[in-house]
Amino acid sequence: MTCACGHHHHHHAPRPVPGGREFALDRPLVSVTGRLICGDMSQMLLALDLLAEHVELSRTEPGNLRFDLVQGEDPMIWELNELYADETALQSHRERLGGSRWGRESREIGRDLIRKDVMPRIRPETPQDRAALARLLTRAFDGPAEARLVEALRGADDLALSLVAEAEGCIIGHVAMSPLRAAAPALALAPLAVHPAVRSRGIGQALVHAALAAFQDHAVVVLGDPAYYGRFGFAPADLESPYAGPHLLALGPRIPAGSPVAHAPAFAALAPQAASLGRGPRF
Repeated sequence: MTCACGHHHHHHAPRPVPGGREFALDRPLVSVTGRLICGDMSQMLLALDLLAEHVELSRTEPGNLRFDLVQGEDPMIWELNELYADETALQSHRERLGGSRWGRESREIGRDLIRKDVMPRIRPETPQDRAALARLLTRAFDGPAEARLVEALRGADDLALSLVAEAEGCIIGHVAMSPLRAAAPALALAPLAVHPAVRSRGIGQALVHAALAAFQDHAVVVLGDPAYYGRFGFAPADLESPYAGPHLLALGPRIPAGSPVAHAPAFAALAPQAASLGRGPRF
């Protein structure tokens, strides 16, 4: 298959993984799937000329979550898979489209499209998620440190839990938990991230609730914003830790006050950025 970038690649759009638990948002995400159908060679050449720019501009829209466009085995047909934060984001895309080169010059190319409202699901991470998850973390944290942290935790078998929020095969959120050496059974919650296009919609909250429900018999420690994590019951923790301070919070069975706790070794590489873990507009 050939991407809209004009290069020949052996890949396809991500497919949803069965299972998981769907949860409701205040307004649904919107998917658009289907085909672009060229009627003749001139239309196909026009598509090849214009689609790379169209795809690039669409992916940079603030409400776009995915824009995959792949030329099929029949070179006259492109397979389309789009996902938007909500109906407003889709309408903004269409408005931009009207004034673009693609919008003006491709009107004769056929469209066979299906629009659908979508609610996300929470499920465990799978191996096929890893590249998309790294991209999400890099985007959410404006850099690769947290993506490297999750990779290192995974490589050391220190990912006690790794949940993703998925919509139509697109990873839009993630939460991880790792073992914490402490005087009682305990885990560290970090990182927590949501795609910038769908922050402040309850996705981070749903991920935290799912993570906590999986380990109700453990203390959970997080380095984060007290105002945000306080809504789940987290409170300042009096613990001996390199991260001790007002942002070190705990929930669940009590770890004795003043006792030492130690994060998984992978966190040591993130130490210079530790103050940002779980804080800022990431969820």
